[in-house]
Amino acid sequence: MLSTASHNNTSIPHSVEAEEATIGSVLINPEVFFDLAVFLKADDFYVHRYRFVWNAIARLHGRRAPVDLLTVSDELERDGKLAEVGGTAFLTSLVNQVPTSLNAEAYGRIVHEHSVRRKLIAAANEIASLAYSANPIGDVTSRAVVELEKAVTDSMGTGLRHITVPFSVMYDQMAEASERGVAPGIPTRIGNLDTILNNLKVGMYVVAGRPGQGKTALKLSIAKNAAKQGFRTAFFSLEMPSEQILQRLTANETGVSLDKIISGQLTQGEWEKVNAAAETFENLPLFVDDTPAISPAQIEARCRRLIMQYGPLDLVVVDYLQIMSADDGKTSNRTEEVGAISRGLKNISRRLNVPVLVGAQLNRESEKEDRRPRLSDLRESGSIEAEADVVIFPFDDDGLETLIVAKHRNGPVGDAQAKFKKAITKFE
Repeated sequence: MLSTASHNNTSIPHSVEAEEATIGSVLINPEVFFDLAVFLKADDFYVHRYRFVWNAIARLHGRRAPVDLLTVSDELERDGKLAEVGGTAFLTSLVNQVPTSLNAEAYGRIVHEHSVRRKLIAAANEIASLAYSANPIGDVTSRAVVELEKAVTDSMGTGLRHITVPFSVMYDQMAEASERGVAPGIPTRIGNLDTILNNLKVGMYVVAGRPGQGKTALKLSIAKNAAKQGFRTAFFSLEMPSEQILQRLTANETGVSLDKIISGQLTQGEWEKVNAAAETFENLPLFVDDTPAISPAQIEARCRRLIMQYGPLDLVVVDYLQIMSADDGKTSNRTEEVGAISRGLKNISRRLNVPVLVGAQLNRESEKEDRRPRLSDLRESGSIEAEADVVIFPFDDDGLETLIVAKHRNGPVGDAQAKFKKAITKFE
């Protein structure tokens, strides 16, 4: 039986014997590498020289080069690591210590399990450090969830599945849609937008426009409509506090102008409408977070906390992308930062299995010309356009509000018509 240093509670979890046996098995039978590479990576090895050897083998396989003692030694020599791992003699000793490669997966699983334990310990230490810090408790708990999520991500995931597995899921969705008579997903109930989009599904939806074209109003209308249909919705407002979001929602719901809502100069009938709206909002599965400069990781952490408290989440809305902050804060320029944010939001959609509706700004050049917006008008457009599954431009076209679906990864593009009542910030 392979011994393990993790039997001592004060030791860092690892097994030198398992790491030796894993590498030795691959050197004996290079084909087992493909079985191991499904779940095992170089940084799963605790001993650095085994990481170097694993990387060398991976590079050889990547070039479809033969893998044996000679080629691995040569690859390590090219990388300047051969002497560091102990030379060809050390590689030979690994082969001689492993009686058979038949147990390669079992050895690899031991290596991977210890790696997960080390990552959990590192996350626990980071969480403890955060708990001792003077940071606001909301930031501490959000970051703690993120650290734990990162620690277990590598040990999860579906991997490759036979095509019949996702087909059965797709078939069930089709059957349910046929029985209900409507497409799956979340209806926006905005004009004929649902006809083009076939409802909101898992993916990143970008709503981009010039100032005053109704970007926030469109996202609020969709969020409220979704919540009124029973879809649990999280709305992240980076630009305005939750009180202002609620003022707009109240105007949207009651038909009382936003100016009156803000001033409080309401008639008796209008007060009654506001009171009725308050009762409606009390029962809506709609949650608002107005933390400024929030990052994708913080959004995901807060969504997961919401799921733990209230159950499955159906829709995430973010207003808006360009005033978010990147998770690591190490990007060298704004374009890279926007790219990291875009990828982070797209990952949230995939990991939480929800549509993510994101606001974005157009560049200033688009405001100088009297024309319909286009994809190239997106500020720092490359990464946003690349990650987006759908891009929608609200556009006031001679008094008629047009929702231009300029990109639709899984369907048609085109124009949807809708009424935009600016005084009550409502699309209908």
